[in-house]
Amino acid sequence: MRTLLFLILASTALAQIGPNYERPVTATSPKFKGVTWRAASPSAHLPKGEWWKVFNDSRLNNLVAAATANNQQLKGAIARFDQARAAARMSRGDFFPSISLPLTAETQQTSENMPSPFPLNGLRYDGPAYNAPLDFSWELDLWGKLRRQAEGTRAEAAAAADAMHNVLLGIQAEVAITYFKLRTLDNEMRIVREAVGWRNEALKIASARVQAGAGSELEQAQAETEVATAEAEISSLQAQRDQLENVLAILIGTSASSFRVPASMGTLSAPPSVPAGVPSDLLERRPDISQAERVLEAATARIGVAKSHFFPSVKLMGRGGFQSGDIDILFEPTSLMWSMGPSISVPLFSGNKNRWNLTKSKAAHDEALAGYRQAFLAALADVETSLSSIRNLSTQAGSQQRARTSAEKAAQLAKTRYEAGTSPYLDVIEANRTTLATQRATAQIAGQRLIATVGLMKALGGGWDQKMPTAVPAMTPDPAAKNTDQEKPGFFSKVKGLFSKD
Repeated sequence: MRTLLFLILASTALAQIGPNYERPVTATSPKFKGVTWRAASPSAHLPKGEWWKVFNDSRLNNLVAAATANNQQLKGAIARFDQARAAARMSRGDFFPSISLPLTAETQQTSENMPSPFPLNGLRYDGPAYNAPLDFSWELDLWGKLRRQAEGTRAEAAAAADAMHNVLLGIQAEVAITYFKLRTLDNEMRIVREAVGWRNEALKIASARVQAGAGSELEQAQAETEVATAEAEISSLQAQRDQLENVLAILIGTSASSFRVPASMGTLSAPPSVPAGVPSDLLERRPDISQAERVLEAATARIGVAKSHFFPSVKLMGRGGFQSGDIDILFEPTSLMWSMGPSISVPLFSGNKNRWNLTKSKAAHDEALAGYRQAFLAALADVETSLSSIRNLSTQAGSQQRARTSAEKAAQLAKTRYEAGTSPYLDVIEANRTTLATQRATAQIAGQRLIATVGLMKALGGGWDQKMPTAVPAMTPDPAAKNTDQEKPGFFSKVKGLFSKD
């Protein structure tokens, strides 16, 4: 009993084999375009908010709600999380004894030479054997193998939860992006239909001039060409819109044949304004960053599991119950039997299997570390790309609006001069083509601005209007860097921690 007590106490007192997880450290503190980062930590648990509602579009709200409830890809991610969570809970059972009741009824023949504390003189038993024992087994966690296994499964469950949230965020963003693409096509089709209308008016004028002898059949043919070209473009845009409708149907988990999004005749609204300084706390909510860290944590724990295979394994074994050759007296006191004692397995030779398993675990850790750092760098690039797109599209929208105004003015002048007989009809055609192109480009840029805003929200892990648990200090300028505050306001004052200790 003293030995048993010692083993049990030792199993809880000895240190765990293998490294404890620590957030990776880099040799130098990274800089972000004139901004010094401060310590931070991934916070995938922070609220993402219903960020799509900043666009004030009830139809978009309904589509996102439907996708959240019915998307099959999301349901698969939830099922994967349920599996990982169940595996983590299963690993807790390894800390407790295992007790089973293997009832058996068999016919057996014993050996004439079976070992016995008294001479059997060649006697053997040939007949039925009934067993009703309780088997007891308990592995003592002397080296922390079971604790490391539980550590790894808990981290994998957390990674699966982050993956589920990442799928949810991606689906919501994809719904919004697809919806704004569809709305952009609605605007383009409205513009082209208006062009068909005034091109038909131009065709009537050209036909009337031909009948009056004031115009040529060439002008009439050119007007007919412009009408047909615009009508063909409507069909092309409608085909694109049908494809986007089908994409939305898949995203919200419904049949494409029965799904329709009514066309919108209104123009796209301006995107919500982005705050001058987006805090890095928002970036920390990105579930893919947290997922990468949890994968790294699980890989670290598996190194400890691999190291534990170099040490002896100690189990407490026991069996007690009833055994008899006659079922009628199976549960009599005379049929009682029991055995107990430790089972120690010492690894002496495995053909270097344990050593290579440890090497494999360390390589998997290095892979997870690289993936973690890559996820963080990709997150920074996503935010920077989205912010750059928003800035440039805003400038482009202003220039495009001026171009549209000038083109519409030029088209009106060309029409007036043609009707006055001072300009050929070709000038009217070119001016109208330019007007249509600038009008469509204006609509396309309006849609791209909304899509870029969605991209920024996805890159930040959600909307920027959510209250964070702690205040974000002001950005600390880097004296050695160039002053870029006028061109690019400070977006991150708190992102260093993904590469450094707390």
